Amino acid sequence: MRALEELHSRVWRGSKSACSAPVIPTGFASLDRHLPGGGWPHRSVTEVFLDHYGIGELALLIPALTTLMRQDEAAQKKWIVWVAPPFIPYPPALMQHGMNIDRLLLVHPSTGIKNCHWAVEQAVRSGSSAAVLAWISAANGVVLRRLQLASEQQWCWTVLFRPIGALQDRSPAALRIRLFHEDSSTRLQIIKSRGGRPAVIDLKRADLQW
Repeated sequence: MRALEELHSRVWRGSKSACSAPVIPTGFASLDRHLPGGGWPHRSVTEVFLDHYGIGELALLIPALTTLMRQDEAAQKKWIVWVAPPFIPYPPALMQHGMNIDRLLLVHPSTGIKNCHWAVEQAVRSGSSAAVLAWISAANGVVLRRLQLASEQQWCWTVLFRPIGALQDRSPAALRIRLFHEDSSTRLQIIKSRGGRPAVIDLKRADLQW
């Protein structure tokens, strides 16, 4: 009974189906409507493809990270790990959006893509991470499968920020999206969604600004 109660406390379901995969609400109603279960797939890999950084990718994730750390008792004791971020996070902005910066851990691996892969996998497999955000320039199918398996085993939400050229690579990730600006809006293209369909969603630019 205790195990069932713990499982229930760690899972949000956005649909009525009892067999839905665990999800975390995104904080954007228009996006939740297009994602199976009504949110980001938990304990799995999500890939976010970008032409360049700084177009709202972090603001897109902050509502879900805040929800995860506030509503999941197990996650409250764990870390949100950032691996190889291309910038220094600005604590006041994170706090303004409800993030507990005391549970953030920045990891800067030694030079080399293999070192980055190793750091990401160790962060996921440690069992001490509620979520791992990683900026990686390249990753083959073997690396991605290992991360997907580790995410499932450790109840970790793994988000990989990748260059747009990596879209051609095959991937076992549960969700693959592209974020880009078009005219006056920010668009999110769902390229692959396990149990869902491709879609393009317009997001309010104001919601993705710090």
